[in-house]
Amino acid sequence: MALTEGSQVPDFKLIDQNDNLITLDSLAGKPAVLYFYPKDETPGCTIEACEFRDIYTEFDKLECEIYGISPDDGNSHQKFINNHSLPFTLLCDTDKKMINDYGVWGEKNMYGKISKGIIRSTFLIDKNGVLIKKWTNVKAKGHAEKVKAELQKI
Repeated sequence: MALTEGSQVPDFKLIDQNDNLITLDSLAGKPAVLYFYPKDETPGCTIEACEFRDIYTEFDKLECEIYGISPDDGNSHQKFINNHSLPFTLLCDTDKKMINDYGVWGEKNMYGKISKGIIRSTFLIDKNGVLIKKWTNVKAKGHAEKVKAELQKI
């Protein structure tokens, strides 16, 4: 089932890069960006993460947390954070439960080759866990600025 703007997002329980449990309830009280990406240290994922990093202080001023979500484990996330000085939390969805619950697993076409995987997607949620805006099939370059522009409207 596809999530629609204006609806409550599904609850989740994931571990972050430091082994802390993060849930939808722990995000309550301020808006959050949940961005799903395929794999740490790949070119597109690095561009996207670094663009969020570069304007992180602007999200912080708007009291909005950023969470990157992929199937990678905590060690991989920790290296990714250290290699690129990422100031935000990365969540480990190794069993792909949240990825499936949020509808971001599916067929992808890369250079004519069809495969299954994460469809790069971002969800902007409000302080109550309601979906304000979602982006699917995201192009990494320039995406963080689009998310910030949408955040500034709320």
